Amino acid sequence: MLQENILIYFKDKDMEGLKTLLLGAEDLEILDAFYDLNYEEQGIMFRLLAKDKALHLFEQLDTNEQQNLLQSFTDEKTIEFVNEMAPDDRVKLLDEMPASVAKKLIASLSPEERKVTNELMGYKPETSGRIMTTEFISLTRDMTVSQALEKVRKQAKDKETIYTLYITDNSKKLEGALSLKELIIAEVDSKIEDIMSKNAIRVYTDTDQEETARTLQELDLLAIPVVDKEERIVGIVTIDDAIDILEEETTEDIFDQAGLVDISGTEANRSEVLIKGSLWKIWKVRLPFLLITLVAAMFAGAIIEGFEEYLESIAVVAIFIPLIMDMGGNVGTQSSTVFARGVVLGHIDTKSFFKPFVKEIGIGFSMGILIGLVAGAITSIWQGIPLLGLAVGLSLVATMTLASLLGFLVPFILIKFNVDQAAGSAPIITSIKDIAGLVIYFLFVSTFLGNML
Repeated sequence: MLQENILIYFKDKDMEGLKTLLLGAEDLEILDAFYDLNYEEQGIMFRLLAKDKALHLFEQLDTNEQQNLLQSFTDEKTIEFVNEMAPDDRVKLLDEMPASVAKKLIASLSPEERKVTNELMGYKPETSGRIMTTEFISLTRDMTVSQALEKVRKQAKDKETIYTLYITDNSKKLEGALSLKELIIAEVDSKIEDIMSKNAIRVYTDTDQEETARTLQELDLLAIPVVDKEERIVGIVTIDDAIDILEEETTEDIFDQAGLVDISGTEANRSEVLIKGSLWKIWKVRLPFLLITLVAAMFAGAIIEGFEEYLESIAVVAIFIPLIMDMGGNVGTQSSTVFARGVVLGHIDTKSFFKPFVKEIGIGFSMGILIGLVAGAITSIWQGIPLLGLAVGLSLVATMTLASLLGFLVPFILIKFNVDQAAGSAPIITSIKDIAGLVIYFLFVSTFLGNML
């Protein structure tokens, strides 16, 4: 219902009504509705949200969506958002941005946030140090429970999580951990050293991020401390980041098995542009391929004109032109769809493309023989011209084999040349198949029925 109402407010251009609607909506509802809006509407919706809610939802988006939103903000609004993000979320976003843009944003941060950001970005990619947040609460073992509770109350608002508290000495060396529940139920005059756990699980700044995420998952922790070589705590990795990492690593493993690590992100970006992009951006991707189809159709018309004498002498030949072109088109569409799905699901490895490619050609050839036999027999009986039936049947065999070949080969080549295969495959396959199909058909017609001129 929220999604429908948001669209109605946009249609009516009632921004005040939309602002009121969003004010009382749940975060999850807004997030679900966000993905059904185009870029412009997404930007407007975020500007209508309360500042805290907008920032919270912004941090839940993936980096592609975050970058798209920032492009719709003013420079001042962008700086404000990036400055108030959690350090680990900020670094993740900056990692995905062009270096020049990231450098500009880092320079615009407050001195404190710039220092934290530079520290995190100084760690190697895909390590605990790179994904940790510095927003945690530390206590000392000589504190009383009362003093610790007072510190938690003062700092809780500015920290990412307070459910686990970390005990350090004066040099920040990690000595233990304590849950918030344990702190709350303890006697107020008790010492922290008497109730803390002295064997706190920890990871190091250079620990692989997947190993850290799996440790969190296996031990059912909400957060895990990150320490440097001197055992000083420098940050924590939280469970929400661990879940994101495990999802990313699983997806990467699937694409890696299919030889697609490099193209998975590219294809996702292209899909987003074609679905949510502006009309001009969509035109830039799709129109060039349609112009190729237009030119090919004109060329196909010229081929038909070149065989005009056959059409005038044996008019029945024209009846089967749509059959040859349509059957080839259907096979080409099937093959390209099979290829695209196989690549996405990891069933086709682009690094060992030859085997499925040859198999698809064989499938196209076998289907061509079956369809060609049926169509040739029907044509011979229907028109009473057995040689025409032979021409139609052989043309279908050749055209359907060619179409299955193109259905695999064209998207594969487009991927290799970093061209959008979703927008380009069908027009290119159709263009080549139509021209080749007509030439094949008329060559068989001229071979078998030339004496009828």
